[in-house]
Amino acid sequence: MTLHLDQHAAAVDTAADTAADTAAVRVHRLGGRIGARIEGVVLSGDLDESTVQQVRQAILRHKVVFLRGQHHLDDDTHLAFAERLGTLTTAHPTVNTGSERIYTLTANKGMAANSWHTDVTFVDRIPAFSVLRGVTIPPYGGNTVWANTVDAYERLPRSLRALVDDLWAVHTNAYDYADRDETEDHDDAVAVQRREEFRRETYETAHPVVRVHPETGERALLLGHFVKQLVGYNQLESSTLFNLLQNRITRLENTVRWTWAEGDVAIWDNRATQHYAVADFGEEPREVRRITVAGDVPVSVDGRRSEVLVGDASGFADIDALIS
Repeated sequence: MTLHLDQHAAAVDTAADTAADTAAVRVHRLGGRIGARIEGVVLSGDLDESTVQQVRQAILRHKVVFLRGQHHLDDDTHLAFAERLGTLTTAHPTVNTGSERIYTLTANKGMAANSWHTDVTFVDRIPAFSVLRGVTIPPYGGNTVWANTVDAYERLPRSLRALVDDLWAVHTNAYDYADRDETEDHDDAVAVQRREEFRRETYETAHPVVRVHPETGERALLLGHFVKQLVGYNQLESSTLFNLLQNRITRLENTVRWTWAEGDVAIWDNRATQHYAVADFGEEPREVRRITVAGDVPVSVDGRRSEVLVGDASGFADIDALIS
């Protein structure tokens, strides 16, 4: 199995390198384990299929890619490009942002995403890709950091891999993960309202801690701040194991940090990353807009699919075509 994964990864790398040298698309690697900047592409729904596939291969290889200077993008063009990557989800399973497909994240005092997470893991159908556009960027701070969950798994000691390959975790939006962040202002009215809206409908899903990537065949750690507890362990044991693995994911060597400018676009593989939005911009305004591409139900190393415990996310993403 290891040989198969290595061969597949080599094939993906070769395809990405070939793509980077053709046409106008230029892919510049930003870190040894994650991240690349793409030049020579003006995002739109009218991109030729070859360019779209080159961008997709760069995302699969580097886990997150960045494009500067996409000032021409409005909501419609943003949507049109994202649709070239696959079927879109609704904006969010619980939060009403005033748009069917676009999740607008605004802040002028901290933000709700300032902890490590993979998007929307509390449902069974975890998104495949996220396309995030910088609309209003503060004059300082407000960076976003991504971590490679595939590389984190591959660097685990063999004995630890044997444990996590059979490990499952319950993810939920009802768990008050904000308690983990001592900087969270629990008395702030806006923060309280956001948390209440986020949890207005409860979802719980049991996911494998190690999922097999449906496009690359790679194994990735599936954790982050929506984890309530590891299955079969008490709270202390669960917390200890979670922190052990989560710390492996977020080691600085396994991350890339992006300093935003207006007109920037970040596209990441949500099946192979976690991210963290840094709340260090005081009371300056910050707005980014996200569109997500539907993904499949995660599959464990031994072929079992994630199990819904509470909630029905079919309204968030129609994945029948993906799993039929």
